[in-house]
Amino acid sequence: MAAAILLLAYFIRGISGFGSGLLAVPLLALLFPLKFVVAFMLVMDFTASIVLGSTHRKQVDWAELKPLIPGSIVGVVFGVSLLVNLDQTTLLVTLGLFIIAFALRSLLNLHGEKLISRLWALPASLIGGMVSALFGTGGPPYVIYLTHRIRDKGVFRATTSLLFLMEGGLRGVVFALAGLLFQEGLLSAFLGGLPIMALGLWLGGKVHVGITATQMVRLIGGLLLVSGASLLWKAWH
Repeated sequence: MAAAILLLAYFIRGISGFGSGLLAVPLLALLFPLKFVVAFMLVMDFTASIVLGSTHRKQVDWAELKPLIPGSIVGVVFGVSLLVNLDQTTLLVTLGLFIIAFALRSLLNLHGEKLISRLWALPASLIGGMVSALFGTGGPPYVIYLTHRIRDKGVFRATTSLLFLMEGGLRGVVFALAGLLFQEGLLSAFLGGLPIMALGLWLGGKVHVGITATQMVRLIGGLLLVSGASLLWKAWH
């Protein structure tokens, strides 16, 4: 079951440049403790970002990337403090509601076409950093902001991949200081997940050329709605 979840998550990541944590964290949290899942997906996503970032680095839009960095640093530090101190049920309910909200936004196609101000980079990065540290799924705030700044899907994928690589490195340092990267079984899970991740990214890369942005958004929205509801069910029980 866990292997199928990982394969699907990195298939989506290979297509869009994001979404692996959004899909994998809530579903894996049905099987394992959330703090373990968040740390596991950190090392997995960091590795995936290295692969995608090195492949598509020439397409990165640095002008859009740089304003997101300062807020991400502050958000990650604050998010880790919450992850260490909040109880499991509170984290699960918060994550479930967050995932469902993003799923509904995707399914209802609530996407304006207007180019938004770069001033929105600060709140987007603060929230993105905090949520990524808490749940390993900080993509939505970044993605919502960047989809209103970058139109080319190749540039978008390259820019988000490098952003997640840089933010993942920061989270890795903070997670290590908090002791979250030294949980029992984490290393063996990471090594076992690498071949699955590689296959998912390769398959997703093949599909990336032929799928439209609208189709991708709708697919992710449907998957997220199911995973978010499942997470709330686990918290309730």
